[in-house]
Amino acid sequence: MVLIVSFFALSAGWRRARYEGDSWRPVAPRLSAVLRSLPFRVLCGAIGLFLLGVAIYAGFEGTSAPDRNVALTLLFVTAWLGFPLAGVLLGDVFPAFNPWNAIAAPVGAAWRRVTGAAPRHLAYPARLGRWPAAVGLVAFVWLELIYGQGSGVAVGVSPDAVARAASVYTVYTLAMTALFGREAWFRGGEIFTVYFGMFASLGKLEMREGRLGVRRFLEGSTRWVAGMGRGVDVARAAIPGSIGLIIASIGTTTFDGAQEGVFKDGVEQVITWLTDAGLGATAAVRISGSLFMLLSIALVAAVYFVGVRGMSGVPGGPGRTALWRLFGHALIPIAFAYLLAHYFSLFFFQEQAQFTFLLSDPLGTGHTDLFGTAGYGVNYEAISSEFTWYVQVAALVGGHVAGLVLAHDRAVALWSDIRAAARSQYWMLAVMVAFPCFGLFLLSVSNA
Repeated sequence: MVLIVSFFALSAGWRRARYEGDSWRPVAPRLSAVLRSLPFRVLCGAIGLFLLGVAIYAGFEGTSAPDRNVALTLLFVTAWLGFPLAGVLLGDVFPAFNPWNAIAAPVGAAWRRVTGAAPRHLAYPARLGRWPAAVGLVAFVWLELIYGQGSGVAVGVSPDAVARAASVYTVYTLAMTALFGREAWFRGGEIFTVYFGMFASLGKLEMREGRLGVRRFLEGSTRWVAGMGRGVDVARAAIPGSIGLIIASIGTTTFDGAQEGVFKDGVEQVITWLTDAGLGATAAVRISGSLFMLLSIALVAAVYFVGVRGMSGVPGGPGRTALWRLFGHALIPIAFAYLLAHYFSLFFFQEQAQFTFLLSDPLGTGHTDLFGTAGYGVNYEAISSEFTWYVQVAALVGGHVAGLVLAHDRAVALWSDIRAAARSQYWMLAVMVAFPCFGLFLLSVSNA
């Protein structure tokens, strides 16, 4: 009902594009000076590098119990879920805390000081775009949700596996920065910089050339697909892999919500077939989970494709390929809504653990109590299931209304006839109704 009413309100009252321009303006020059100062950047980088080191060390040396070892909560909850939320509220803060940049930046500076010239790198292939980040996103979620299944770990992936994966990824990232340069790799290939930056494009705050500024809420997403360039011609300027990353984000979250609910019987049936065919239990579980994760991503892509195909039939607009790129940004608030709705309770409860017993005993061995909170527990009665449900509903509906606004604004910019622009959005309305209904269904089944 909210989406349908919003659609007709937009059709009647939103008759010119408002998000295609650039409303950014600088604010708080003193704060900007602090944020771009060398001591502040060194401090933030050191914090990020220290926390990554803590996670790796705890993974190798701490307990094998995932819920008692700080590694999993720190990486998969505090960082993975915290940076998207911080990005929407505070701007893109991850680059300041990027631990791999904290290593690569001083190495590059030392090279320039010794040799008197900047390091030489290979040109980053434009056709790769953000595809390495999109594929890496799927691999990261696969590690979290699928790798640990069938390997003897009761819940999720083992701390030791997380530490090994973090170490391998660190070597991989530093090798890519050496090969292509920091800016090029972090802009297109590094998973977390690209992924967290996608969500930060929704927020009001943005740093440009060392200056803090404000813009309209959601405005940054209209240019994120094209690398924050100006203008509406995203169809030509779109960075390859951008839409793939957005769809992968929604699809992997969808899979996480469906694997213990809607997909549960199907996953178990495929496991049975594979074991009957002679595969081991671990391989069967991982292959089955991988197939259903790919199916989730494909379903999200199919729903979006239906909307794009429908829009392409409205006269006066761009072709289907261009529309696929031009309207992808409207899915970013949906990706954030899915993330917030699905992981809200996990984040709320695990952050209690993060800042109590995990903070005092990060290894989970029971031998340390650094801050006197090692004996604390998680209060699961702090919020009710009803409150969680309403937060989930509000997140999904709000995110899809935001997506509807972005899609309508782009349509008004592309179709000269306002009526044709409104007709083109019948299809996006169908997409925006389908996604939250499916999302709420998954959440209701999981909650039940």
